[in-house]
Amino acid sequence: MSDFAKDLESRFVRYCAIDSQADDKSGTHPSSSVQIEMGKVLEQELREIGASDVTRNDHGAVLATIPGNRSGPTIAFMAHMDTTPQFNATGVKPRVIRTYDGGDIRYPDNASLVLSPEQVPYLSEKVGDTIVTASGTTLLGADDKAGVAIVMTAAKHLIDNPDLPHGPIRICFTTDEEIGKGVYPALVQEVGADFAYTFDGQKVGEIEFETFSADEAIIRIEGVSIHPGLAKDQLVNAVVLASRFVAALPRDMSPETTEGREGYVHATEISGGSSEVVIRVIIRDYELDGLAAKGQMIQDIAAELQAFEPRAKISCSIRAQYRNMRYWLEKDKRPVDLAERAMIEIGQTPKFTAFRGGTDGSRFTEMGLPCPNLFAGMQEIHGPLEWVSVQDMEVAVALMLKIAELGVGTSE
Repeated sequence: MSDFAKDLESRFVRYCAIDSQADDKSGTHPSSSVQIEMGKVLEQELREIGASDVTRNDHGAVLATIPGNRSGPTIAFMAHMDTTPQFNATGVKPRVIRTYDGGDIRYPDNASLVLSPEQVPYLSEKVGDTIVTASGTTLLGADDKAGVAIVMTAAKHLIDNPDLPHGPIRICFTTDEEIGKGVYPALVQEVGADFAYTFDGQKVGEIEFETFSADEAIIRIEGVSIHPGLAKDQLVNAVVLASRFVAALPRDMSPETTEGREGYVHATEISGGSSEVVIRVIIRDYELDGLAAKGQMIQDIAAELQAFEPRAKISCSIRAQYRNMRYWLEKDKRPVDLAERAMIEIGQTPKFTAFRGGTDGSRFTEMGLPCPNLFAGMQEIHGPLEWVSVQDMEVAVALMLKIAELGVGTSE
């Protein structure tokens, strides 16, 4: 095992065991106190490896500098420390499987759970690798602690080897990426880079400079409440109306029926009771006109429901979440071109993919900091089957180091 692999494994396992789950119900920034504790760990480690200008801001983001030893643009490398609220992330027990033999992987805390190369073909390509999974009852947190470990490992190598040529480098570990609240205008200024990269992708070789554009719809249904024994011709049940609303969403426009460049609408949450219900629906499309059309469809369904039951009070509000980074990166492809060149120089084939999701890079790019997304090795994310190959992460470290090197002398 190489020195990079040893450092990556040690850091990654340590980070995954720390609960840093975002809270999508919170109104604070960061949304959860556990992210503050995770940030303290990263802040201390950056100081220990000798990074400069180490800070942790009021939103929990951790920033640092590696001073350049050559002229060149300031490049930022970033990852997010939070994990998704979509699945249990408390009590993560990372499990290291050395020299993977190519067979089914089973889980000590959930005998019914199986990670099979027949179902996950990419796993069959990792025979001989070191695979890290959770124990079966939690997610692993590779999204995005793999990225955090990659950036930290590469940063330590640059600091420990001051003769390696590179320009000024900024490091940034963000909070609340999973709930779309990790990037805001002041953070762009704090990062202070000419362009940036997030390590928050999946298979080796992938460069993502196109993501979904995203909105969220909030539908509020206020019924008429009365004792059910006296309800004849008076009760208006918000739960029943909510059921009609969800049933009206097109089945062929849901995440489980779409792929590739198809957008979707996805009811993510229903909360409340017979008197009042709130429904959350996320809307995704690569193009803004498609996004707008899906949003209008949701508003139309809400209006039709209101017409069906005028005694209820039904509202539908839509808020922007993030936009396809392609709109800006098409105009400034410096970071994309540099990543492609670096990928080739480390012996990998660049694979340009349109990500069926979004990253902090989407928000950074929209706010003026060009920021494509690079692979970090994470697989089967947001659930108990999540896994990563340490060797895939090792390739990502090599990519970051090569980007830093090739950035020397490029236009600022």
